[in-house]
Amino acid sequence: MAEPDDLPKTIVRRVVKDKLSRCSEDGDISIHKDALLAFSESAKIFIHYISATANDICKESRRQIINAEDVFKALEETEFAEFIRPLRASLEEFRKKNAGKKAAASKYKESEAKKKRKLEGESSNKGEASGKGEAEDEASDKGDAEDEVSDKGDSEDEASDKGEAEDEASDKGEAEDSEINERDEGCSSDD
Repeated sequence: MAEPDDLPKTIVRRVVKDKLSRCSEDGDISIHKDALLAFSESAKIFIHYISATANDICKESRRQIINAEDVFKALEETEFAEFIRPLRASLEEFRKKNAGKKAAASKYKESEAKKKRKLEGESSNKGEASGKGEAEDEASDKGDAEDEVSDKGDSEDEASDKGEAEDEASDKGEAEDSEINERDEGCSSDD
C-alpha cells in the first residue's frame, strides 16, 4: 500500500520514460521496479528540500503563502539554478493555458447568465399575464373566505338567538318561581 506522501508511480514512470527517451537513441527504455522506486524517493526528497527552503524564504519575507518566486529563490540557494529557466518557461506556458481556460469559462458563464436572464424575462412576462388571473383567483378566494366568515357569523347569530331564547325561558322560569314564592308567602301571611 502506498504511503500518503508517495508520488504516483504512473506519473513518475511517465516522466522518467519521457526524459530517458529524449536522451536515448534507442527510444524504448524499460525501467526496473527498484529504479522507479529510487526515482520516486529522490523526487520526494527533492520536493521536501525545496519546499522547506522556499518556506524559510517566505517566512523571512514575513508572509505565510509560498509563491513561485520563493521556489525560484530556493532553487538558486540550493544550487539548482539550472532548473530555474526551464521552470519559468513551464510556468508561463501553464499560465497561458490557464488564462485561456479562464477566458473560455468566463464566456460560458456570461452566455449562461444571458440565457437565464432571457428565460426569467419571458417567465415574468407570462407571469404578469397569468398574474392577473391569479389576482382574480385570490380575490375570489377572499370572497369565499368572507362568505365562510359570514356563514360562521350566521351560525353564531343563530346560537346567540338560541341563547337569548334560553335566557327568556330562564327568565320566565324565574318569574314563575317568584310568583309561586309570592303566593306561598301570601298564603303564609294570611295564616
